[in-house]
Amino acid sequence: MRAVNHRIELIGNDRLTDTVDYAYAAAVHAPPRTIFTAGACPLDAAGATVGVGDYAAQADQAMGNLIAALQGAGAQLTDVVKTTVYVASSEQADLVAAWEVVRARFGEHGAPSTLLGVTVLGYDDQLVEIEAVAVAP
Repeated sequence: MRAVNHRIELIGNDRLTDTVDYAYAAAVHAPPRTIFTAGACPLDAAGATVGVGDYAAQADQAMGNLIAALQGAGAQLTDVVKTTVYVASSEQADLVAAWEVVRARFGEHGAPSTLLGVTVLGYDDQLVEIEAVAVAP
């Protein structure tokens, strides 16, 4: 796996499967600012939950909100070192539906990520939440 920018090296591992679409680790080079985001939720500007019952729609809204939060801190998706994606479901298909949206939004930047199913999230009708750690100049 290759670095996407000069500060972040995304690291594969030939001792682990190459069928995953993300890096197994990331290293940060140079003295960057470290940014920790709150969990990005599928809320619109008025605070209403978007895409009730739809994992993909909620992942898309959460990613849009994550991008806005990163931009507000002077960063972008290619500055992300690690994400955690929470999906309120015990069904693997629901986790995959959310994950496919997240991966598509990150494009070539396959930073390490954890995807997990949880029992419940904080807002009414919320199914997806995404948090990130990023480094930026």
